[in-house]
Amino acid sequence: MSGQWADSTRRDELPDDWYTVIRPYVLHRDEHRCRWREGRIVCGHHANQVDHIVPGNDHRYENLQALCAHHHAVKSSREGNAARWRETVRRPPERHPGLI
Repeated sequence: MSGQWADSTRRDELPDDWYTVIRPYVLHRDEHRCRWREGRIVCGHHANQVDHIVPGNDHRYENLQALCAHHHAVKSSREGNAARWRETVRRPPERHPGLI
């Protein structure tokens, strides 16, 4: 496996019917159009990916949206960076070697 899924266990967390029912339903509902919003402008390009609006394991249809590959990557990157930032903020600062 390559790309964003290489070290991820995310696929294991998806419901059994993700690829057969949920994902096709959301893409059809959203007419295979990217729902990414920048202010009042909606992308509208061809969407082939389904995204959780609020990250996590809420797989209800109202928490899912169709996105194009570009905007799904942008959103995932922002969420990953935010998670890494939260981790680094929690670490206590290192002591200066000259003060030890």
